[in-house]
Amino acid sequence: MNIFRLAGDLSHLLAIIILLLKIWKTRSCAGISGKSQILFAIVYFSRYLDLFTTFISLYNTFMKVVFIGSSLGTLYLMYGKFRATYDHNHDSFRIEFLLVPCVLLGLLINHDFTVLEVLWTFSIYLESVAILPQLFLVSKTGEAESITSHYLFALGSYRALYILNWIYRYIVESHYDLIAIVAGIVQTILYCDFFYLYITKVLKGKKLQLPA
Repeated sequence: MNIFRLAGDLSHLLAIIILLLKIWKTRSCAGISGKSQILFAIVYFSRYLDLFTTFISLYNTFMKVVFIGSSLGTLYLMYGKFRATYDHNHDSFRIEFLLVPCVLLGLLINHDFTVLEVLWTFSIYLESVAILPQLFLVSKTGEAESITSHYLFALGSYRALYILNWIYRYIVESHYDLIAIVAGIVQTILYCDFFYLYITKVLKGKKLQLPA
């Protein structure tokens, strides 16, 4: 554990809290991509199956339970309690175009051809692109509420901080994971336009708009 990983985990946790509070307080999931949330749920379930086989620390176990539980809670709110507010028409990204390549990459490029390792690798690939349906939804509708923008910024910051974590670990521990690093860089690049607009517009009180 180092300061960059801790900050990344806290940023990730903050993103989840912002999202859940947004849905619960407004009693609406308008502007949120259910398809991105489905992909994130798949990421957590496929990555954290080792919850039942490997114990690392209480912190590690707690965070895994939180991510799995929050993803289930988000899906319940979006497709259950507040399903009438979910924008099916605009949330039209074809997630199979993300799932299939990630499955193939997980099978072909991994550290060890075992069930848990392939699932972990698949989750890394999928997480790097899981935000695309959300960005597509924002682009299609033309704008995002401030709180949705805060959620996206916290989520993007989490991965950017993890890149710093990997740099730190390489310098201090001579440890690196090329698969995780490449996927993390891809994910951060996807957020670049959003980061720019967030800093230049949202922080100045303007509504965020992405180009269609």
